[in-house]
Amino acid sequence: MNFEIIQAQKQHKEILANLMQFYIYDFSEFLKFDVEEDGLYNEYPLEEYWNEEYHRFAYIVKQEDKHVGFVLVKYIDTIEPNYYSIAEFFIFRKYRKEGIGKAVATRIFDLHKGRWEVYQIEDNTSAQIFWHKTINEYTKGKFTERIEKGRVIQNFMSNF
Repeated sequence: MNFEIIQAQKQHKEILANLMQFYIYDFSEFLKFDVEEDGLYNEYPLEEYWNEEYHRFAYIVKQEDKHVGFVLVKYIDTIEPNYYSIAEFFIFRKYRKEGIGKAVATRIFDLHKGRWEVYQIEDNTSAQIFWHKTINEYTKGKFTERIEKGRVIQNFMSNF
């Protein structure tokens, strides 16, 4: 599988904002988002991804020079052990079922070593199936999963 993950810089903000419209459209099935008067969804707060104090990482996924998706990662600094979390993960429908999502997730986990928490809203069963299978294969079954506050949550350690 030939794809690349590019760490997005501030000059990629417009591309990421445009891709985000497709993601929000897909997600509107679960959260009932509506477009605004201008025909677009509300702008996603991407500025924190270029401010070092927020510990955010944005990635654009390309295959054969075509945009196929993106990943937004947060580093959560807590009183408990710190961890990484997938804030948003999107692969265009046309590229799903080809294994690119799993390959991208695996590479992202490898890029950010340590404790992870990945969650899906309870209504999004296809995301739950994807993440359960992907994380199970990545960790060889060494993860926990729970349901809390309307979310299915997986916790695990990325490979060292």
